[in-house]
Amino acid sequence: MKEGIHPKLFKAKIRCNCGYEAEILSTKGAEVLVDICSNCHPFYTGKQRFVDTAGRIDRFRKKVRQVREKGLVRPSQTPAGRVRPAGCLGTRL
Repeated sequence: MKEGIHPKLFKAKIRCNCGYEAEILSTKGAEVLVDICSNCHPFYTGKQRFVDTAGRIDRFRKKVRQVREKGLVRPSQTPAGRVRPAGCLGTRL
């Protein structure tokens, strides 16, 4: 192997927000903090849970609620001959 071209390898401690810790070899540094791991990820646990980053799901639900309260979505707004896709809010087609 050539000298000086490979990244430094650390014995890193991985820490998740759920409390899980593990030691692995990494080039990222001696300590790596992660938001989600295999112990708390819905795919591995089998439990459905929305992983909300920066409140995006809440903002979307708030936006949908406001549109419905204002009455901007009506079935009659669909242009003639076009079928609204399932789950469409009707604001754009």
